[in-house]
Amino acid sequence: MLRLSILFFLLALQTSAQKTDTVFLKNLLEKHPEYFAGILNHPTKNEVQVLYTQIDRDEHNIPHFRSYSFNLNPKRYFYPASTVKLPTAIFALEKCNQLKIKGIKEASMQLDSAFAGQTKVSVDTSAENGLPSINQYIKKILLVSDNDAYNRLYEFVGREEINQKLKKYGLNQTRIISRLAVGDAGESTKHTNPIEFFAGKRSIYQKPAQFDPKDYPMQLENMLQGKGYLDNYDQLVNQPFDFSEKNIYTISDQQEVLKRLLFPEVYPKEQQFQLQKEDYQLLYKYMSMFPTESNYPKYSAPNYWPTFCKFLFYGSEKDASLNPNIRIFNKVGDSYGYDIDNAYIVDFKNKVEFMLTAVIQSNEDGIYNDNKYEYETVCLPFLKHLGEVVYQHELQRQKKYLPDLRKFKFDYLSKD
Repeated sequence: MLRLSILFFLLALQTSAQKTDTVFLKNLLEKHPEYFAGILNHPTKNEVQVLYTQIDRDEHNIPHFRSYSFNLNPKRYFYPASTVKLPTAIFALEKCNQLKIKGIKEASMQLDSAFAGQTKVSVDTSAENGLPSINQYIKKILLVSDNDAYNRLYEFVGREEINQKLKKYGLNQTRIISRLAVGDAGESTKHTNPIEFFAGKRSIYQKPAQFDPKDYPMQLENMLQGKGYLDNYDQLVNQPFDFSEKNIYTISDQQEVLKRLLFPEVYPKEQQFQLQKEDYQLLYKYMSMFPTESNYPKYSAPNYWPTFCKFLFYGSEKDASLNPNIRIFNKVGDSYGYDIDNAYIVDFKNKVEFMLTAVIQSNEDGIYNDNKYEYETVCLPFLKHLGEVVYQHELQRQKKYLPDLRKFKFDYLSKD
């Protein structure tokens, strides 16, 4: 057992120390000008950053990684949007495990308010029992990237604990300092709601309102963008939009979270997320499930479709033809002209698996908050074609040992 632990530790060290290839992806994009010429010729390459990681298994099915990057720059800012929801969901499950209160993940989660801008929650009509819970919020985050669900987990974990955990896991190029889509800024980001959990009518845990006095300063390139923005009154302000007080979550850190979540076995025990088997199963299942396969919550057309949150490979196209052999375990983000996808793509029939994380932005008029971004014409087509091209490369790649992918197979039609 000790020898096995040492082997995993050395493997993790080797993986982290491995130098990333910066040539392969550039050549791959240049081979497909029909898809990528516009991006490659754009003055800023549309802020594209890509990290692609090949996975090769050994005779014990232990994964080994080799990474390739394009335009990767952890010092250049991009807005991470909803991608911050995945680590927050993980930390919420960790917090539940640390509390050691039986049933807290499924318990009724009642949120009060204690500071300006905070809101109360006592019901969740998307849940089978009509009540909010940690697990239900996580499902909604992973299925359709629900903003309110993320905000409630942010309030449960607390800003300070979220950022402590980021540092604990070596995610030093990341900070998560605010809620999403509610205008959370300044002092309000530091305050989180009081919460009480109930099993039936019995209170099982009370979390008081909290205040995080800390600031998390990080200075990156590109934090001032564009030539103007619309303010809260829809008035044009003729100066760059300032991202300096917003969340930060680099491409490398995003893929590191995905790798640690999907392949905990390659990390020493103390560096693994503190999750239980059922936590991994919950996250894997709902990361890879199409929203239209879910019963609680229920998502249906025309507002939702199978590839609603699948940017890489499918481009979130409503009429996409689904490959029955492929599942995508991912978390997307979409805001301020940025589209991001952090994905592990699996083809069970052809024994293909790889990780692909990418960001692209298009805001040609240089104005923010005007809802005029080229998502449909620039960003999503790029991510779709990028996923397809890398997948086609993986189909041709020879492997000494084919992966055993059974742990990633789920019955999506079973009752939620």
